[in-house]
Amino acid sequence: MALVEKFHVVAAERTVASGQSIKEGQIVSLDTSAEVVIVDGTNTVPYGIAGDTKSTSASAMPGVTSGWQGRVSDYFDETKASGKMTVYHSGGEFATDQYASNVGSSTIMDALYANASGVLDTVDAVGGTSLPIVARLTQAAGYYPSGVPGIDTNGDQALGGDGGGVANANQYIEFKLVI
Repeated sequence: MALVEKFHVVAAERTVASGQSIKEGQIVSLDTSAEVVIVDGTNTVPYGIAGDTKSTSASAMPGVTSGWQGRVSDYFDETKASGKMTVYHSGGEFATDQYASNVGSSTIMDALYANASGVLDTVDAVGGTSLPIVARLTQAAGYYPSGVPGIDTNGDQALGGDGGGVANANQYIEFKLVI
């Protein structure tokens, strides 16, 4: 439910396909109309990682509860004004809580792929299709400091998140994007 942009190379702006609900930090593809969709059994070639959220029910900003929203008129949809989403590609370093539970036991520099839910996974297939490597793990799952003084992580409070399928919702991985 969150993406922390540590360093990025290209931040593209792409139109989001109608009917899509995409969380910041999910792996996205382009459909036949060149619009952003979540990687799934139909759209299997990863284009990049979503830098914004298109939702009608929850915010995906790092460390905030799902009911929080910055602009009431947008109803959690960060793409509302333009219909476009930031998509990072062509490299960079990020932290996210959008990964499958098996990634939590991976080792540094393991290959990460997109699964059919659009989250990072160690399995290299979606719908039986062999996929390219999306990222390389650079930091194992753990707490990510929020920058707010507290007690959890190196003197900072841990950044919250939804976990993308991981048991502990406050666990983030760090990775190098290779697509």
